[in-house]
Amino acid sequence: MRPMRRAKTKRAEKSDNGAGNAAITGTDFMLSIVEAHHTRKNGNVIKMDSGLKAQQELEKIEQQITRLQAVEGQNAETVRQIQQLHERVNDLRREVSSHLNAWERTELARHPQRPYTLDYIERIFTDWSEIHGDRGFRDDPAIVCGMARFHGDEVIIVGQQKARDAKQRVYRNFGMPHPEGYRKALRVMKIAEKFKRPIFTFVDTDGAYPGLHAEERGQGEAIARNLLEMARLEVPIVTTVIGVGGSGGALAIAVADRVLMLENSVYSVISPEGCASIMWRDASKKDLAAEAMKITAKDLNELGCIDGIIPEPPGGAHTDHAQAAELLDMALQQHLAAVKKLPVGELLDTRYKKFRNMAQFFQVEA
Repeated sequence: MRPMRRAKTKRAEKSDNGAGNAAITGTDFMLSIVEAHHTRKNGNVIKMDSGLKAQQELEKIEQQITRLQAVEGQNAETVRQIQQLHERVNDLRREVSSHLNAWERTELARHPQRPYTLDYIERIFTDWSEIHGDRGFRDDPAIVCGMARFHGDEVIIVGQQKARDAKQRVYRNFGMPHPEGYRKALRVMKIAEKFKRPIFTFVDTDGAYPGLHAEERGQGEAIARNLLEMARLEVPIVTTVIGVGGSGGALAIAVADRVLMLENSVYSVISPEGCASIMWRDASKKDLAAEAMKITAKDLNELGCIDGIIPEPPGGAHTDHAQAAELLDMALQQHLAAVKKLPVGELLDTRYKKFRNMAQFFQVEA
């Protein structure tokens, strides 16, 4: 009986290994197809029809690799092959990401699994204590504010918050603040000034809420008041665009000493669809509008509108929240250390000149 059991066990192990090897071979085949559409030839990059399509295919392959890793009883060779597949996926993700156009980056900035403000707060800061309400009308969940510690420093955090499920999206109003949200943000920033605490703001909104009741309660005035007051707050301010920075709704918490953008975030006065509807009377030309508007981190850095680009994990921040937070953490430490050294007078003067010098164009005679 024992020899028969051993034989059955060996056959079972052989069967399992065969299934595992077949799965690895299949995964390798799928990966080679994606690589074939996005490879280098004679020094030139042959792009796929859509960089995002490649990203989606790589996500499916990564999920299959993860399932392979979960299989028990793998030998050393199988583990090595799975690790090689991981490395190939990451290398290809970096390659694809480096050639995304403006519209593809806009879609990545809107990705529903992208980390939001509270995701970063959880991973970067400690002793988080949220502050609610504007002491005038109500609390606005589309903006979160509070006190926290950042590597030992007491800081104030203000950020726009989106959500992933339907119920939370309605609760957060899809990340579009009402005027009371901006008034709450200003109230908290005034607390920061009173207690000499640096301010971190995180921008992620398609714009301020344009509804009737928001306009009745002074949406435009609330945004304008924030711009005025933030320009003269006597504490360091570091802003990061973590997703979509839309119009005055984003700028209302982004008048800062340092304005940073994540690699796949966008920052613009209007959405590409809105711009295309105005310019061409055709929202389907959104990709042309996105390219013309110069809304990506690379474009805005070249124009001098921002102070730095924060890299993301291969494939985008949504693929690895922990690594995205780690990269953001390092950038925040660096820029906060730089602005903390400035005396208050120089800090305010530098902030004023920074925004006054934006978007200057000179016509050169031929």
